Amino acid sequence: MPTARQTAKDDANASRAARLALTGILLFFAVVFATLGTWQVHRLFWKLDLIDRVESRIHTAPVPAPSRQDWTAVSREKDEYRHVTATGAFEHDRTVLVQAVTEHGAGFWVLTPMHLQDGSTVLVNRGFVPSERRDAATPGRSEIGKPQTITGLLRISEPGGGFLRSNDPANDRWFSRDIAAIARSRGLNDVAPYFIDADATPNSGGLPVGGLTVVRFRNSHLVYALTWYALTVMSAAGACLVHRQRPDGLADASQNEQR
Repeated sequence: MPTARQTAKDDANASRAARLALTGILLFFAVVFATLGTWQVHRLFWKLDLIDRVESRIHTAPVPAPSRQDWTAVSREKDEYRHVTATGAFEHDRTVLVQAVTEHGAGFWVLTPMHLQDGSTVLVNRGFVPSERRDAATPGRSEIGKPQTITGLLRISEPGGGFLRSNDPANDRWFSRDIAAIARSRGLNDVAPYFIDADATPNSGGLPVGGLTVVRFRNSHLVYALTWYALTVMSAAGACLVHRQRPDGLADASQNEQR
């Protein structure tokens, strides 16, 4: 029959194995959390660099919008919010109204195809109209077919939808500026993979209102990094405490035998 000391020794060995396993698990999580924290730090510096580059694009002199041969090179990271110009004739009969909420309230973005001089087309967000002024999306007869030059910010397509709702081309209901879907809906060909948010240059009658682009980047990477690093410290401290914990069962059994 095993003695109390032998039983305590077996218990101590089992306890030691459990402590080593728990220590290993906590150290594993500490490494994972530290890796995630470091990744968030890299993301933080990437985001800060992106914000700086976007700010510089917005405030530089406008350049011609990318032409057809450059479309494949257009990217969100490299080109979005670039200050550009384009010259062409608007096709107002193919305008699309996209639901929007701005500082002026609820209404629509007025997205109108512009036929460029090289035969291609670019969608232009001419600005915002309130819900009760949808008629203002169509200009007067004197403006139809007249070549115009617009200045604005290059934006990348917004596929799918918005406001937690999907675009419904069949019923002409739009919740995002999805270039490919709008082009199919309006029978447009040779369309640029971006659209242009027109600047605040006044339109006839005051509507649509341009220049309402909101440039805002969500940047919570520092908070995430600190959270992951805090979890790293907690996991490492827990591993230390577990590893240093001494099994008292063997010592207690030895004292009982001596008595």
